[in-house]
Amino acid sequence: MMESGGLKVQRRPPVRKRSLSSVHSLYTPVKKKPSGKEEMKITSESHNHADCPTEENGSDDDLFGEYDSFAEDPSLLAQMDYLEEKCKQEATNTALEHQFVTPTIPSISKHLAEDDFEDFPCSQLFYEEAKQDSGTATNHNRTNDLCNIEVGDVCTSMVSHKYPKDEKRKSLRDSLKYTLAGNAKAHTPQISRTMQIKETIIMEELDVAQKTVETSSEIDLGPFYGLPSKVADLIEQYKGIKNLYDWQHTCLTLESLRQRKNLIYSLPTSGGKTLVAEIVILQELLCRKRDVLMILPYVAIVQEKVRGLSAFGVELEFLIEEYAGSKGRFPPIKRRTKKSLYIATIEKGHSLVNSLIETERISDLGLVVVDELHMLSEGSRGAVLEMALSKVLYTSETTQIIGMSATLNNVNELQQFLKADYYTDNFRPVELKEYVKLRDSIYEVDNKEENNFTLSRVLNYKYSSNMLRMDPDHIIALVTEVIPNHSCLVFCPTKKNCENVAEMICKYLNKAYLGHREAEKKQLIEDLRNTGNGTICSVLKRTVPFGIAYHHSGLTSDERKLVEEAYSSGVLCLLTCTSTLAAGVNLPARRVILRAPYVAKDFLKRAQYKQMVGRAGRAGIDSAGESILIIQEKDKEMVRELVSKPPENCYSNLMHDCGKGFQSLLLSLIGLKIAKTAEEIYQFACYTLFSVQQKHLSKEKSLWDITKESMEYLTSKGLVYTKHCPETQQLIFEVSRLGQATYKGSIDLSYCDMLYNDLRKGLEGLVLQSYLHLLYHVTPYDMVTQCSPDWMIYFRQFNLLDPVDQKVAGNVGVPESFLARKVSGQSVKKSAEERVVNRLYLSFILHALVKELDIWTVSSKFNMPRGFIQNLLGSSASFCSCVLHFCEELDEFWAYKALLLDVTKKLSYCVKSELIPLMEVAGVLEARAKQLYNAGYTTLAHLANADPQMMVKTIEHLSKRQANQIICSAKMLLTEKPKPLQEEVEELFAFHLIYQL
Repeated sequence: MMESGGLKVQRRPPVRKRSLSSVHSLYTPVKKKPSGKEEMKITSESHNHADCPTEENGSDDDLFGEYDSFAEDPSLLAQMDYLEEKCKQEATNTALEHQFVTPTIPSISKHLAEDDFEDFPCSQLFYEEAKQDSGTATNHNRTNDLCNIEVGDVCTSMVSHKYPKDEKRKSLRDSLKYTLAGNAKAHTPQISRTMQIKETIIMEELDVAQKTVETSSEIDLGPFYGLPSKVADLIEQYKGIKNLYDWQHTCLTLESLRQRKNLIYSLPTSGGKTLVAEIVILQELLCRKRDVLMILPYVAIVQEKVRGLSAFGVELEFLIEEYAGSKGRFPPIKRRTKKSLYIATIEKGHSLVNSLIETERISDLGLVVVDELHMLSEGSRGAVLEMALSKVLYTSETTQIIGMSATLNNVNELQQFLKADYYTDNFRPVELKEYVKLRDSIYEVDNKEENNFTLSRVLNYKYSSNMLRMDPDHIIALVTEVIPNHSCLVFCPTKKNCENVAEMICKYLNKAYLGHREAEKKQLIEDLRNTGNGTICSVLKRTVPFGIAYHHSGLTSDERKLVEEAYSSGVLCLLTCTSTLAAGVNLPARRVILRAPYVAKDFLKRAQYKQMVGRAGRAGIDSAGESILIIQEKDKEMVRELVSKPPENCYSNLMHDCGKGFQSLLLSLIGLKIAKTAEEIYQFACYTLFSVQQKHLSKEKSLWDITKESMEYLTSKGLVYTKHCPETQQLIFEVSRLGQATYKGSIDLSYCDMLYNDLRKGLEGLVLQSYLHLLYHVTPYDMVTQCSPDWMIYFRQFNLLDPVDQKVAGNVGVPESFLARKVSGQSVKKSAEERVVNRLYLSFILHALVKELDIWTVSSKFNMPRGFIQNLLGSSASFCSCVLHFCEELDEFWAYKALLLDVTKKLSYCVKSELIPLMEVAGVLEARAKQLYNAGYTTLAHLANADPQMMVKTIEHLSKRQANQIICSAKMLLTEKPKPLQEEVEELFAFHLIYQL
């Protein structure tokens, strides 16, 4: 029985582990005597030379039984006699030649070759050399003794050992026995016996688990839910989880999972949903030997998951591949031995499914896991997720789908869509108490009461008139009840409000807060300054000494990383944040305060509210968690409904933005040859969530009408055309070259033709003196509306360009005269297209970044938030990858294919070239890469061979857990890189053998 927080979880008894002798007996050869006596086992002791059967120790058994017929060949016997005499003569001559020569014994310090140190970082060389010197000193006396022995004696000893004293040949059998004895004493690689035993046990457990999976008549889950007991050890080691909760055990033993049915399960935030999914993923990878796709909503979560599971991949020998941003290979490498876990964002997951269908490998995908299944209702991203799941359902009957979420309401419709079973539980590891604050009164949310609120207490905090004017919502009173000894999150409606609230709290806090973990906060400020190349945000500089920081998209990735790590370790006790933190990283708190029931100007949705308050309560740290929603009198009734009503329904978004999602789906169906005729297209449409909800979402039009209108739209845009099939006498649909490029590049239908025209126009006068012209073509169209150029900055940056690069502006349609008139305030006779003007302005920003200017410098130069600059960089890297795939399908854009490969890498990392290998490791951003590089970890091999304790000492503000994750991620990348080449060589070798046979 396992206990956790008073809960008992029943675990099946583990497979009995064999002792050292019993495991060794598995590999002990057994030989029958010719006489028919009982069989004799050769134990490990029998491998010693003294126990080998020779005539001298009186053994009569013949190693070859009665098969001695080749001894009758006199020529063979004569050759053996000759060789024996020759060996003895050579040994004697060697002894005479070296009688007066002192032998040279290799120094123990040369035990490691110089090349062996190439993969060690310079920070560890001293450690390795010290270890070597210690070994040299230990063996010094022994070496001197060896040097005093004469070589003649050594050779004589060797001869006397190799040949019997009686030089007369007894039989060929004796000669062979002596040869075998010599082989037994030959040097063999030293392999840890303990390691062999562990590997043997794991292989046994995997065999049992695989047989269990293949046998559906019995429920024997083996040592750890059908997995080796090593998995349980790894979960405890890397996640700190010793026992499972009751609901987790129940879910993992569901009949649905045993029969590989699709499953949806829903639990409150922090209930432990992810661990169940990870155990099921390991079952698929290790027992069923099939690949797995895990879809997560955001890039940051993908990177966090890659980093967290890398250790499992290294230990259990499967590969983890990241598909986020510009990362990911299409189609993925087909591997014969190790299986792959693809961890992807929604968009990359959809592209991966497309590539597997196109290469007829979708059946290789054994499992698809979707976190935050309610994302199906999130606009265009929800439409993309629905497309991916619909394609898996339609094209592969053997692929299992598992979806999980904290907030689901219309589960019946989701079950019908995914053809899935459903499991739910209200378990939370830490009790959550919800409160609402109105003026100075705090009410507990109690749905059993008629008005849903029960008065809990009245705030008793002395406010001055000035302080009350600055803080009318009593936020300071609420946060000082928990900080600095406990953590607190304050959710604010806007980014600017986050910064203002953080500064306001610090203004009225007691100076005693400055002394709490003062040295670590100073180090954090220094780290933040280093990420900005000597510049630090003025707000953070004032708030961090009090243990407070803000967290929103205006921070750079390096800043967010440092703030999150400092909060998790307790250096920061309070974060003021936007709603994105609730859906992104896992940062729990003792108390969660919602500054207002709004996100920007929109009233909170039930799902958003539950996500935010779900961050309250830290398992294993706090016994309870509490949330406080601050409201005004005007919002009271709406809030009453918010805290009591069920979650919003999850609706299909295929018809979002005038049906763009549905049209994109149909285009890819035809391009992937999933459907060709109108009937087949309609048949596929019935596999979507939209078809389940069509009566609610489109009452005026039937699914057939919508399908027909979408096909007409695709035809009118030149993406699809029809032709007559003589075999079936039907009209079939096929994609045009532009349509093929559009769906393969995942290009939005609203600007696919715009992209084509821009690229074609660019070829007429492509400027390649710098990256500027190419950067213009990969600047995302959807970010153009977020930009409002400062005309003075625009004109100044234009004048700073090289004269050749200035031609780019004219080529795309922004002449110098236009900018000059704009900056002088004069009327423009011939206005340039706003889309082009704004897009060129954004490409100026990218151009500055590519020139190895840091984000802070560019932010200052263009007077734009550094967070926006970084978002632009990340979006451009992703879009550049899409444009590259778009160009690969169109022959006229052959020039872009080679050029955009380098641009994609430039935008993906945007750092000095020596840092790029380090930034391939999941979660290693620019600031961390610089730290690692300066400490001597200059390559992936250095990181993979690093000692975590040494890394923690060398790298500032790095925990041992983070060091282990970096090392495991590097090992995973090193394992993955040479694998395709190795497998290709093995395939060629196997083909060669077959050809010979």
